[in-house]
Amino acid sequence: MAAPTLILASASPRRLELLSRLGLTPAEVISADIDETPLKAEVPRDYARRMAREKAQAVPTDTGHVLAGDTVVALGRRILPKAEDEATARNCLKLMSGRRHRVLSAIALKSPDGKLHERISETIVRFKPLSRAEIDAYIAGGEWHGKAGGYAIQGSAEGLIAWISGSHSGVVGLPLFETRALLKAAGFSIG
Repeated sequence: MAAPTLILASASPRRLELLSRLGLTPAEVISADIDETPLKAEVPRDYARRMAREKAQAVPTDTGHVLAGDTVVALGRRILPKAEDEATARNCLKLMSGRRHRVLSAIALKSPDGKLHERISETIVRFKPLSRAEIDAYIAGGEWHGKAGGYAIQGSAEGLIAWISGSHSGVVGLPLFETRALLKAAGFSIG
């Protein structure tokens, strides 16, 4: 039996790098172009799961498995945006300063017959109380751009995090434990 083919439905270099930690290189990388606007009153967990499903379904294929993911930063029921400008990033950091927040990282695997299998990782992260100078320095570094909640844990923000409970790789963007389980169940050879 031939080895299954994997298509990554993400243009994220972080997801590609994390996937390589499992010893896998996708046959294709296709960015799923979907509307990522949360629905009215949608809670963060449901939003993350819906985004992962919709991204997987947006990639047409009958020749391989499509892996998609979405990472959501939440304060309570509030979904923090992906920071596309400095003001948004600064606001997110101020909101999370000295507080706990949740990072929900959902993944969906679509098989060639169209069936979807899903997993979700939830991680609790707490930033230290951030001074204005620390926020200014982080903003100046530019790592926040395009990141959920306005920070990248794999960069200098890690030095501002007091503690984390859960999946570090999930906060980066692809929870490896859950991803490994889904891919192994689909027949991928993972050590």
